[in-house]
Amino acid sequence: MSSHGQAAWELLLPAAAAPARRRGRALQEALREAVRSGRLAAGTRLPSTRALAADLGVSRGLVTEAYEQLTAEGYLRSDRGAGTWVGDAARGRPGGTPARGGGAVAQSADPTTRARGIVASGADPATRARGIVASGADPTTRARGSGAPAVRVDFRPGTPDLSLFPRAAWSAAQRAVLARLPHPSLGYPDPRGVPELREALAGMLTRRRGVVADPERLVVCSGVAQASTLLGFVLRARGLDAVGIEDPGSPEHGRLFASTGLDTVWLPLDEEGLRPEPLAASGLRAVVVTPSHQFPSGISWSAERRAALLDWARVVDGYVLEDDYDGDFRYDRAPVGALQGLDPERVVYAGSVSKSLAPGLRLGWMLVPEALLAEVVERKRTMDLGNPVLDQAVLAEFVTRGAYDRQLRRCQRAYRERRDALLSALAEHLPGTGVSGIAAGLHVIARVPGRYGPPERFLARSAEAGVALRPLEEYGTARPGDGDVRLVIGYAHLSPSVVTAGIRRVAEAVARG
Repeated sequence: MSSHGQAAWELLLPAAAAPARRRGRALQEALREAVRSGRLAAGTRLPSTRALAADLGVSRGLVTEAYEQLTAEGYLRSDRGAGTWVGDAARGRPGGTPARGGGAVAQSADPTTRARGIVASGADPATRARGIVASGADPTTRARGSGAPAVRVDFRPGTPDLSLFPRAAWSAAQRAVLARLPHPSLGYPDPRGVPELREALAGMLTRRRGVVADPERLVVCSGVAQASTLLGFVLRARGLDAVGIEDPGSPEHGRLFASTGLDTVWLPLDEEGLRPEPLAASGLRAVVVTPSHQFPSGISWSAERRAALLDWARVVDGYVLEDDYDGDFRYDRAPVGALQGLDPERVVYAGSVSKSLAPGLRLGWMLVPEALLAEVVERKRTMDLGNPVLDQAVLAEFVTRGAYDRQLRRCQRAYRERRDALLSALAEHLPGTGVSGIAAGLHVIARVPGRYGPPERFLARSAEAGVALRPLEEYGTARPGDGDVRLVIGYAHLSPSVVTAGIRRVAEAVARG
């Protein structure tokens, strides 16, 4: 056996002994950690799938799946017919911290370069209304404005099905916490969060999302929105004046960073992810991205673009905010691990329970690089003294007793059914419509052919029929001008029958028009 084959066999042997139902995941975790830690160095050629499977005593399919998954995440690289090697994108846990330039990050030397594409606070498209329906609102409430038609089917994205909230399991966790929580625990908490929740989340995120999760560097916050503003205030205090956002992307990112005094710069995407050339020319030192399931396009960034982004961050001594807004919802492919696992000293990882449980809980988390941790924690302390202790303790109980995993499986089954209903309805009632971003998440991108009418008329007819739709152009600067209608269609909060009825109403309205 070659030296690299012997090394891989020894490192992965414990994973091969895991129970059969989780052997594949254990193998991926062990290989991921071996790359991160440097025990499998960059450039190391790995044994063939057939050879490693024979050495470990597992099926070749398990090894093939592990290689493919880690190649997609950027840990490995592969050339067809030439083998698989350890990539150079991952960075382990360094002993020290990145240089901080005397405690402040200098502004870009070329403000004119950075100014190109800046979205000023309050300017379109970052300030366009997102059409979010308030919790508890009647979905048939008439749209703002006299005489506007009632919204009967709301396809606007971003809302989970709140009826799936696990009331019984959450209530059981609450009772258990109230029965055992000691009185001193009800005092002011650690601004980072209560230890039991940070430990529970660290274990869950390591297992499900492939991150490097040290409970000491995990900060519990009020969702990704607060994570963004915490980071924004810290970066502004360090001297930054702008942050990059994906184009197309979520306008909410622009509003959140604007509230901290930072301008936002649109950075163009293609089918692989963020384009490296505009990023390098921007003069930026911070960006916010959604690489596992890009919002709204639905693409998963290629391994090359993930590696290029991290290379950029290292060169400019910058930081990446990874918004993993729906990382747990995958239907037709394995989840792509979080970018943060490749370089936890350059990536701030943020997530929440807003899609998996309910946005009204206002519970989320961020994993913070060591160099930023003290500043983020102090900003969190002065902002709100920490999240409510009881809520944190209940979520910790909910996660550790396995209820969170069960909730995710329940949601996945329901959302897959609704996605399938949407795809069938589009094929039946609007034939010729192309769809993308369907393998994951809570929305799809639909490209409706121009023969159904120009975009303005299509949207107007749909609104008159009581169907709320959101065009893709509201999420960025691109205006294709080819006559097709590009829509971001959310489906998670609608039953299959309502999804079907809504698309049928659109088709009938367009046909009448």
